[in-house]
Amino acid sequence: MIAFGCSLTSPELYDAYARPGIELAAEPDSEVMAHQGTGSLLRNYNLLLDKAAAFEDLEALVLLHQDAEIVDPHFCAKVRDALSDPDAAIVGSAGAIGVRSIAWWEGAVTWASFTHRYPEWGGGEFPATSWIDEETPSFAKTGEVDAIDGFVMAVSPWAARNLRFDEALGKIHGYDFDFCAQARAAGRKVVTADLKVIHHHSLDLIRDVDVWIEAHIKIAEKWDGKLSGVGSGGGDWKQRARRAEAEAAAQRVEAHSAKLQLEALHRRYVELQQELAEFSNSTSWKVTAPLRAPGLMLRRRRDGANST
Repeated sequence: MIAFGCSLTSPELYDAYARPGIELAAEPDSEVMAHQGTGSLLRNYNLLLDKAAAFEDLEALVLLHQDAEIVDPHFCAKVRDALSDPDAAIVGSAGAIGVRSIAWWEGAVTWASFTHRYPEWGGGEFPATSWIDEETPSFAKTGEVDAIDGFVMAVSPWAARNLRFDEALGKIHGYDFDFCAQARAAGRKVVTADLKVIHHHSLDLIRDVDVWIEAHIKIAEKWDGKLSGVGSGGGDWKQRARRAEAEAAAQRVEAHSAKLQLEALHRRYVELQQELAEFSNSTSWKVTAPLRAPGLMLRRRRDGANST
């Protein structure tokens, strides 16, 4: 049995995105656990892990954000296939190798079969590397990675019964990296699979930079020297060095967020230009041009008088 778990802070978001996706992917015997948030995301996820661990027939627990939407009707079959390796503990739709910190995307991203849909500027989306099958680059491959994006993740029965999110690290940031690090430290694998999912999220990728920096520092200190590659290459790991690296990573995320917003605005501008051109060239616009001419002439005269 594959169970689904979601931590709710906004029932409206859950009803709009997570619930329809779960209903599409779930099987007749799937257990669906929508947990009303009473604390941090990490605390609520641990409660869901506790519940799932008690299911004797558990095959996997899928944890997803309330703004994440599964759009893959073969989701459960793909999760089963990815977890058919007894050493596989965590499955995600996007992941990278060479990851040194909670900024997992700064590693070499090997797979990303999701798209980011945003509401700003009339709405739009940024498809990730492997979202469109026909456009997936040859280097993109599913398989073992260092860390995955945790907005949708499936965990094995072993992980549900042996791993827990470290609530001392903060409320939301870096939990996925730390969870993957725990699995790897226990000799288990973190893998990606071709899971088609949508993240309905604003273009503000980090809403509270200070909270993100705090999580970055805590997790770097936790895993420094304990897991190959994590925290390496950073030089002197004193507090100022840790904070400097965290601030630099946060600034890169903010810069990327600004880039996304600018691109979204440009896309909307192009769409409006196209709509204006189509409207101006329409038969109705041309036919009514003589009717608009007197009003246009009066406005020009008025503007000319006002300018003098």
